[in-house]
Amino acid sequence: MNYAPEVLRVNLTKGTCTREEIPRKVIMEYIGGRGVAAHYLFDEVPKGTDPLSPENKIIFSVGPLAGTGALSYSRWMITSKSPLTGAYIRAVGGADFGAWLRFAGLDGIILEGKASVPVYIFVEKDRCEIREAGDLWGQGTFDAQKKLKSMHGENIRVACIGPAGEKLVRYAHVVSDQRSASRGGNGAVMGSKNLKAIVIKANPSIPRIEGLTDLIKEQAESIQKSPMRAAFLRDGTHMNMVFVQKMGIFPAKNFREGTMKNWEKLSPAAYAAVKVSDTACYGCIVRCGKIFKAVEGPFAGAESEGPDYETTFAFAGSIATDDIGATIAADRLLDDLGMDSISAGVTLGLAYELFEKGLITSKDTGGLELRYGNAREAIELIKLIGNRHGIGDILAEGSKRAAIHFGHGAEKCAIHVKGMEMAGYDPRGAKRQGLAYATSNIGASHNPAFIEQEIYGLTRPHPVDRLADEGSADVVKLSQDRVSVNEVGIACSFTSGMASVRNFSQMLSTVTGIAEFGDPAYLFLVGERIYNLERLFNIREGFSRHDDTLPQRMLTEPLLNAGPSEGQIVRKQDSLLDEYYELRGWDRNGIPTPAKLKELGLSDKSV
Repeated sequence: MNYAPEVLRVNLTKGTCTREEIPRKVIMEYIGGRGVAAHYLFDEVPKGTDPLSPENKIIFSVGPLAGTGALSYSRWMITSKSPLTGAYIRAVGGADFGAWLRFAGLDGIILEGKASVPVYIFVEKDRCEIREAGDLWGQGTFDAQKKLKSMHGENIRVACIGPAGEKLVRYAHVVSDQRSASRGGNGAVMGSKNLKAIVIKANPSIPRIEGLTDLIKEQAESIQKSPMRAAFLRDGTHMNMVFVQKMGIFPAKNFREGTMKNWEKLSPAAYAAVKVSDTACYGCIVRCGKIFKAVEGPFAGAESEGPDYETTFAFAGSIATDDIGATIAADRLLDDLGMDSISAGVTLGLAYELFEKGLITSKDTGGLELRYGNAREAIELIKLIGNRHGIGDILAEGSKRAAIHFGHGAEKCAIHVKGMEMAGYDPRGAKRQGLAYATSNIGASHNPAFIEQEIYGLTRPHPVDRLADEGSADVVKLSQDRVSVNEVGIACSFTSGMASVRNFSQMLSTVTGIAEFGDPAYLFLVGERIYNLERLFNIREGFSRHDDTLPQRMLTEPLLNAGPSEGQIVRKQDSLLDEYYELRGWDRNGIPTPAKLKELGLSDKSV
């Protein structure tokens, strides 16, 4: 089999498009998806590059299994240098944009430079054009996609930004259909390049590959037998609400409390009562997506594909509202403006706490009374952020920068790691999850490592005491490397645990014709290589052990109203870091040792 994947390089300054074959050496070392994109970013974005400058690059990528019929492997990823953190960033998107990218004959698109006017890119299998997008600039993501489909027909797929990306909100994201690649500000990088959208026109054509059908059947049988499939089909990610409330790790009132009053109004059963239908990404039989419609209250009629658990935590938990209609309205508004709901919601939480403490007043907010439970004000604040109006212009910079701006101790209330706002699991009651946040290459996201041993009580590779101050750092490394492996696919993080790594490796080998990919041990070496390469990118940008830390609140303020997690703090962060670094083969400053770099084939990567 002649496996020769290509990337499309688009220079927006020069107005050129060229196709390039990915070198065989790069494929062998990084396979595809996340790994190949990290390779290009490391090699092509120099140290000290301003994330919002033409010199930064943004890379769309898919894995070898995209568009092949393999289930849940057609997700797409955006890789860049983050304007929110200044570090490496990757964000994964759903729907079917990834499959269309593959149907157009591409494994990736590398975007560089800056257009002189707003543009969008139109791609077919044998054509690439850079077209003016003046009439699209300023439109929300849903209207922009509708307009592009009216221009190019229904057989296109679009990834685009909204007003937040155009106005360089540092946590702006990219939307395709009603799904997003959310974390780290990739939408702002697109906006900085005057790029509104990428449009892919292609005819779906699944290749016939000998042996793949049997492997897909095996995969499907494993997924269908998994109890997690039934849970995701029934409740989507809202099933997590039950776990975190009982554990006392639901971040309420800006991570001060571990449960929320009246949380049952936002329970899986409450969302099921307003569900319209289930949805799925391309080639998925889990159907975890849910379309909800508010039926009563001030937001009656609001409809969105979501919110999921993370948006519910970030919006409702942060401002202490139990209005289910408000969460649906916020979800729709955030996606239309093009903003990451976690960063936006946690930044709302900062503003509400500062208002409660008198560090900002209604004079600062333009008259908005940011009192807990006031959902209308939060919706208005989201609009201000997305359009950078009034106080929204400050909050659009993210929690870390906004807190520095307000001063007077506000920095203690900013909940972030490396500048990225924290996801919805309080680390004081899930301390390995906290270590995963602290050591994540992108910041406080749960996606690079979700510690199921703590959140779901899984016992593989061994049980974990979630409240123990030391030990079990191995589950963090294992999870981080496993996700890196999955994202060469690019696999859905939900379904990847429902089938075996062996099944995945055999599909990779079958599709590419590369025998080495059929060995799970080889894949895990690649996964560890990817994680270390991303780490080297951050070290080159000045990150170190000092940045592998949790917010001060987690280290000094006991968790309140938290049931079994009541009074918990993270007491021995340094001990956990020391254990983790030793397992990684890094020195005490968190830098990979020469021996580890040699083992991973990274000795030539200068930092």
